[in-house]
Amino acid sequence: MNATTGEGAPTITVPAAYNGPDGSGNGGYTAGLLAARLTGVGGPAVQVTLRTPPPLDHPLAVEGDPAAGLRLTDPAVGEGQPGHLVAEAAVADLPGGPGAPGVPGGPIGLAEAAEAESRYAGLAGHPFPRCYSCGPERAEGDGLRLFAGSVRPGAGPGGAGNTVACTWTPHPGLDDGAGAAEPVQVWAALDCPGGWSSDVVGRPAVLGRFTVRIDEAPRIGSTYVVAGHLASVDGRKIHTTSALLDGTGRTLARAAATWIALRG
Repeated sequence: MNATTGEGAPTITVPAAYNGPDGSGNGGYTAGLLAARLTGVGGPAVQVTLRTPPPLDHPLAVEGDPAAGLRLTDPAVGEGQPGHLVAEAAVADLPGGPGAPGVPGGPIGLAEAAEAESRYAGLAGHPFPRCYSCGPERAEGDGLRLFAGSVRPGAGPGGAGNTVACTWTPHPGLDDGAGAAEPVQVWAALDCPGGWSSDVVGRPAVLGRFTVRIDEAPRIGSTYVVAGHLASVDGRKIHTTSALLDGTGRTLARAAATWIALRG
């Protein structure tokens, strides 16, 4: 993360290494950078709506009042022009309330999640193979390499009901200085596994809206389960949930997302 508070509005810069599709920021990581201005571990859920692909490697202005919500704008759109809206963020409730599971059907164990990684559809074909969260072309330690494969196939319209999972062992480069993964990394980790509960290969999609609550940060070097669930498909809108679980099945963080399928 790169954040400054010079003249005018404070700014956030998404470094080029944290891309989703080539040339734009990973949606979960970018949303997590903005959400950090409103919440933290143990704090309320925050909903971030991405209005345009987040640009990389230049300052984006953080505007607004935390009590009413924040806007992330790109001032580099032309001298004298208003900043281009990139994202909006506000405190929000997760669907189902605080006690709802991140994914239905009960916890997924570490062994089951590890076995599912061999079924990750992105290993055979990936529209964004260098994505920070789920890209197979990222080296170990360079990206999160979250390869979520199906554990509970869906039988609903558009594959609704499909649940995917993988393991995640946060590496030392993600340390917040106290032995836990930085919250923005948890936002990135909850991002793509939700998306891969849908047919990303056949119908590429990008993150549109993301609501996350982190109750407990994962520890560096410990292994966790990240699960994603396809709730429904409504035209170009794909609705998913995701969760971060420890080895006992306890939920540490959960998310709800709306993805937008790219036009063919």
